[in-house]
Amino acid sequence: MCRSIKTLRPPAIPDDATEEEIRAAALQYVRKVSGFRAPAAHNREVFDRAVDAVAEATAELLAGLEVRGARAS
Repeated sequence: MCRSIKTLRPPAIPDDATEEEIRAAALQYVRKVSGFRAPAAHNREVFDRAVDAVAEATAELLAGLEVRGARAS
C-alpha cells in the first residue's frame, strides 16, 4: 500500500474528508498504479481521468460507509 495515502474516515480523521484530501489520495493511488509521478503530455488526459474516477469512487465509498460506534455530530 502506498504510505502516502492516509485513512480518510472517522475516527482516523475527526471530520469528513475534504475534497482536497480525497483528490490527493486519488492522485497518490494513480501515481502508484501507473508508475508515473507526472505523466508525459501524451498520457496526461488518461491520467487525469483516472484521478477523477478514483476520487469520485472514494467520495462515494466514504459517503456510504457506516462506522460503528461513531458519534453523530
